[in-house]
Amino acid sequence: MKRFSLADVLDVLFYSLSACFIAFGVLRYFRLKVWLCLLFALLFAAVTCAGTALLLSGNRRKKINGKREKEERDALLLHLALEREERVRAELLTALVAAGRAANLRDDVLEEEGVLLVPLFTMEPLSADAVAVLLKKYGETPFTVACSEVSPEAERLLFRFGKGVMKGDAVYSLFASTSTFPDPLICGQLPKRSVKANLRRSFSKKNARPFFVSGLLLLVMSLFTLFPLYYLITGCVLLVTAVLVRAVGFSETP
Repeated sequence: MKRFSLADVLDVLFYSLSACFIAFGVLRYFRLKVWLCLLFALLFAAVTCAGTALLLSGNRRKKINGKREKEERDALLLHLALEREERVRAELLTALVAAGRAANLRDDVLEEEGVLLVPLFTMEPLSADAVAVLLKKYGETPFTVACSEVSPEAERLLFRFGKGVMKGDAVYSLFASTSTFPDPLICGQLPKRSVKANLRRSFSKKNARPFFVSGLLLLVMSLFTLFPLYYLITGCVLLVTAVLVRAVGFSETP
């Protein structure tokens, strides 16, 4: 359970209790004995709890992996955009050689099988003007531009003149597959949101309305359920939270 957040735990409890109440109500409808209804309802709740926990764990693992990869990709591209050109060429050469590709560095020009690899990592998508400068510089010489992102106009221009482009995802895959990430990365350690900042964001005054609407909907739902106690308690808690957040909650700006 260490990988579960509080929201995941609450989801598991909610679905398990809901399954228990639903099963108990259905079994009682068929006039089974109370102890049998309770036994099967608890078993159904346990199965639901296990299934929900496994499902959330799998989804959470995928999200964590996707988030980690995105952070690594962004950190790598930021490093390449801020690093000196000669060091970027050297780092790309290391990754290409580790991948078993026939690349070499000659006269400060990175080349792979007769095709130049021109690193041009920028904070904004590569523009058509930057591509035009490269076309003027290299003329008919075949080359591929390695960049973070490329604008549609620049990509069309490269395609028109038969030049290649290696975007940020491909660059990240090259470094990740060969385990040749530059170390240390420039600005590689990005600041993380503190617990205080998360609390301020969660209980800001602008969240009073969602708390209120959620509580009101739960109170309305309690009118149409066989076991309204959960909805009544939760709805009242959310309504009180909405009032408190609106009255003494954090301002939207720290």
